[in-house]
Amino acid sequence: MSDSHSQSAPEHDVNHTNPNYAIPDISGVVPTTAEARAKRRIATLEEEIQTMRQERGKKQRKTTYYVAQGRAIRRTTVLYASLEDLIAENDRRYEVHEVEGEVEGCTVEQDRLQRGYLALTHTLPWLHHKLAVFDVEECEDMLKKLKRGADAARGDDTSTLKDLIAAWINQDFRGSTLLRADNKQSRGFAHDSCGKLLCPAEWDWGNPSVRAGIRDRTSDYIVSENSWPLFLYENYSFSSGDLEKGLFMSKILVQAFKAIFTSPSSAREADGDGDGADILENNRRARRALSQVKVKTCVRFALSSVSSWRTVDGDFDYEAFWNSVVDFFEDVPGPVAQRKVDKLLEWWTRKVFGKNHREDLTPEVVSRMSVTALAQQRKALEDAAFDSE
Repeated sequence: MSDSHSQSAPEHDVNHTNPNYAIPDISGVVPTTAEARAKRRIATLEEEIQTMRQERGKKQRKTTYYVAQGRAIRRTTVLYASLEDLIAENDRRYEVHEVEGEVEGCTVEQDRLQRGYLALTHTLPWLHHKLAVFDVEECEDMLKKLKRGADAARGDDTSTLKDLIAAWINQDFRGSTLLRADNKQSRGFAHDSCGKLLCPAEWDWGNPSVRAGIRDRTSDYIVSENSWPLFLYENYSFSSGDLEKGLFMSKILVQAFKAIFTSPSSAREADGDGDGADILENNRRARRALSQVKVKTCVRFALSSVSSWRTVDGDFDYEAFWNSVVDFFEDVPGPVAQRKVDKLLEWWTRKVFGKNHREDLTPEVVSRMSVTALAQQRKALEDAAFDSE
């Protein structure tokens, strides 16, 4: 009896209890439902996706910023030297300065790189700090994006000038053979107008033997970067007695500068003075921009028959030409040459941006102008009304 009773009464077993109130086993695992676990997994995944989206958006914004900032590099700092070379030269000079106290015995190329680095930090003031705090991978990524923007801007500018210069040449020279905007093969020395502008200033393009020698590329008429092309000179005329007279003052240079730095439509007004602020006084980067070195190189490329951007065109080395122009403005032999450069830059300021006269607006002059006069009249009426009451 007792045995049967004991068989009919089930023993107390945790395995037979309500699972919602199950006692944890020795592993310490607390039971959860599949639905709760799934909800938590979904929430975790959604949080990870949101984080990825934010990081991707942040990365995209950073890329956009660096690419946009990089567009100024080829325009106002360096056209050929790599950013890595500029940075390396500045680092080298600082290390020499720390050890020896002075930096002496630099080569011409090293000086050019350092001037390029200084111009770069003026154009992008935040860059020097970023290079100091970023790790190697971050610096490489930043420089890669800056170069992408720089190369894109150069491509845009050369494409713009290719079209515009064709129109300017047709309008100003009215040659028998018109240039087509979409065709560069007919340009260069094969075209009379382009050939005249590309011709070394010391030679007379009007001389048939000179034209034939240049077109046949004879040894007596080697066109290289060692001669200033005629398109650089005011009115496209050259004085052998004064080689600097009119240099870098041509109409086509002003048009090209305006097309790139202001707007293509403003390039139509190249004969008179511009209308704007004196940027030489208000913008430290203007000096490098107004030297319009990149513009000269791009104009030469647009006049040529070369279809794609390259460093050497026949016997003409564009990079050496670029360096010669930079040296003219930045490696002057003395104060006399410096005054001439400053005067030339002032001329460019007027031609492109105009020159304001706010320094002439003295209190006496302002007192006679209508805004001040009206204020005085209104005050006088109020005073008269007060006295009559």
